[in-house]
Amino acid sequence: MSATLLTVLAGVVLLIAVMVVYNRLITLRNQTSNAFSQIEVQLQRRYELIPNLVETAKAYMAHESETLLAVTEARNEASSRCNAASKNPDDASLIGALASAEGALTSAMGRLNVVMENYPELRADAQMRDLGEELASTENRVAFARQAYSDSVMTYNTAREQFPAVIVANLYSFKEADLFAAEDPAMKQTVKVAFA
Repeated sequence: MSATLLTVLAGVVLLIAVMVVYNRLITLRNQTSNAFSQIEVQLQRRYELIPNLVETAKAYMAHESETLLAVTEARNEASSRCNAASKNPDDASLIGALASAEGALTSAMGRLNVVMENYPELRADAQMRDLGEELASTENRVAFARQAYSDSVMTYNTAREQFPAVIVANLYSFKEADLFAAEDPAMKQTVKVAFA
């Protein structure tokens, strides 16, 4: 075989290897984006339940408007941050802002739960119990979605950092994905929803 033929064959093999690595990175990056969208779906569900919870509580908690307002504002901020992050889940600053807003919402929901302890008639309300069960179920779904996202990010980042993929990743600007990390210690805990 001539040297020219060997060079051409080596070039073809290299091109095929780059294509395979590139396609694998694309697949893993898309899986990570999909995993984030699953978090978004569950968070949106949570954001839709919270106004119903606040409205039901208002009837019983006339003197607790500050707490209810804090929950509403935290929910609106988290929803806004979620919408922004969903448009570009590869942007670490947007994911961080969402995590921070979720921490504030978790904290506000915790304060609401503490205040609600003082209202036995509210805890006995059937609609409030149903909302509580729905919210608790949603919190579990959010936790599962976050875990799936974290697993997807880990798989993508690991593949991106391995040789020879790291060369392709740097060449084609595959950025490292960020975890949906809890900044606030309160966010690391699931919101406890118990109205009964």
